[in-house]
Amino acid sequence: MSYLLPHLHSGWAVDQCILSEEERVVVIRFGHDWDDTCIQMDEVLASVAEKIKNFAVIYVVDISEVPDFNTMYELYDPCTVMFFFRNKHIMIDLGTGNNNKINWALKDKQEFIDIVETVYRGARKGRGLVISPKDYSTKYRY
Repeated sequence: MSYLLPHLHSGWAVDQCILSEEERVVVIRFGHDWDDTCIQMDEVLASVAEKIKNFAVIYVVDISEVPDFNTMYELYDPCTVMFFFRNKHIMIDLGTGNNNKINWALKDKQEFIDIVETVYRGARKGRGLVISPKDYSTKYRY
């Protein structure tokens, strides 16, 4: 499904998409197109892209093709989703302890729309950290 989403093929292209977008949240999925987790996430991203186009834009970056951000953003997970607004990284408190990114595949489309909407509303108010509408600290039932 990643072929439905715009790909960024260089570090410069990633920087430009973050810098140039003034009114919408930039959602970037870092990972590999062939990875199972990324494939699941890309399905959700592609299906919601049209619904959230007024307040968010989604891009995909292959971390082996563009390794520039791997150490800066600690991209060690197979799939990572990060949010930017007006050239600023927006952190989101998901209850997992890692406020920088989403590093698992969300399966529910509405859940992802809610997260992006929360990021957009918080970022418009100047907040650098927003609280997720759902607590993911109990994501795994042990």
